[in-house]
Amino acid sequence: MFMEFHEGSNNSMVTEFVLTGSNNSMVTDFVLTGSNNSMVTEFVLTDSSNSMVTEFVLTGSNNSMVTEFVLTGSNNSMVTEFVLTGSNNSMVTEFVLTGFSRRPDLQMFLFLTFFFVYLISTWGNMGIIFLVFNKIQFHTPMYFFISNLSLIDFIYSSNIAPKMLAGLLLGHNTISYTGCATQLFFFCGLGSTECILFAVMAYDRYVAICNPLNYNLVMQQKTCLLLMGGAYSSGFLHSTIEVCLTFHLSFCASNILHHFACDFPPLLSISCTDTTINESVLFVLSSCVTMPSVLVILGSYISILSAILKINGTEGRQKAFSTCASHIIAVTLLYTTVLYVYLSPKSSTSRDNVNIATVFYTVVLPMLNPLIYSLRNKDIKSAAKTMLQRKLRCIP
Repeated sequence: MFMEFHEGSNNSMVTEFVLTGSNNSMVTDFVLTGSNNSMVTEFVLTDSSNSMVTEFVLTGSNNSMVTEFVLTGSNNSMVTEFVLTGSNNSMVTEFVLTGFSRRPDLQMFLFLTFFFVYLISTWGNMGIIFLVFNKIQFHTPMYFFISNLSLIDFIYSSNIAPKMLAGLLLGHNTISYTGCATQLFFFCGLGSTECILFAVMAYDRYVAICNPLNYNLVMQQKTCLLLMGGAYSSGFLHSTIEVCLTFHLSFCASNILHHFACDFPPLLSISCTDTTINESVLFVLSSCVTMPSVLVILGSYISILSAILKINGTEGRQKAFSTCASHIIAVTLLYTTVLYVYLSPKSSTSRDNVNIATVFYTVVLPMLNPLIYSLRNKDIKSAAKTMLQRKLRCIP
């Protein structure tokens, strides 16, 4: 085994670290210590069998920069962490998403699973949007909100899934600084909008069941557009504030995100500046989005349940409850996984569980929502069946 170690003080430049080993070689730490304008442009590991590097560390004070990490190996080579530590003007130009890299034996299985989930999600959500806008029978407030939910879910999953699939199949686990900010902007904005939209949909069902005679008067087209405009505006205003605050931080502690997508907790954990204000703002703004939404949903369904119990006859109760069942299932799945992700303890064991839960509400749930709403809705099932039959007749 051969290892070079460099140490410098003023304007030192190290262009390459090289490790060459043959069997079962292990290096646990590379360290560069410098004071002014130190630069490392490349780390290279070349090996033949079972070599492991557990950590690269760069420590500097001014203008330290790492531009590239390279690992070349043949069998079972593993790098578990790259760490860059500096104080002034340290620059991170990209982030490394570890995702599910701890289980290389499952990479192909996970790729195929998430690929088909994403295909079904895309087909289902785009199908509902097409039906709602092309069938006059679906030009009602309830279906208008459902079509917006499908649009959000389609963009939401498309913001996360392609990058995750590329990482699983090709091993492209890096994301640029700008790409990370963009992904996080849509991730937060669409997630916040969906939380508010569920509250709007609960209010719509409340008016339909508890005040049916005035439903058309209350839920006019103008009202529906204002409610949706408010949901999108609030969601993306929240996202803009959070993303701007987050990317004003200095990321010099590391460029490793133990996640398959850019999210606030992993980004805050690698910042080398104080994140107290960010965490406080994140908590306050997230609470401002979720708490009113939860209160509206609970208040609406308590009133709906009370109204259903007053209905005479089992058939009438079942019909009233069936219009709400799909929404209740979707809301329960979303809030259960979101609460688990953001309230679970920070540990290496829970990190994997959090990744799985995040996959569920960013990739799997957008697939389930169109299935939940279509399978429990006779009108959508009938329209979809009719459209499919017409398409099949056109095939020679």
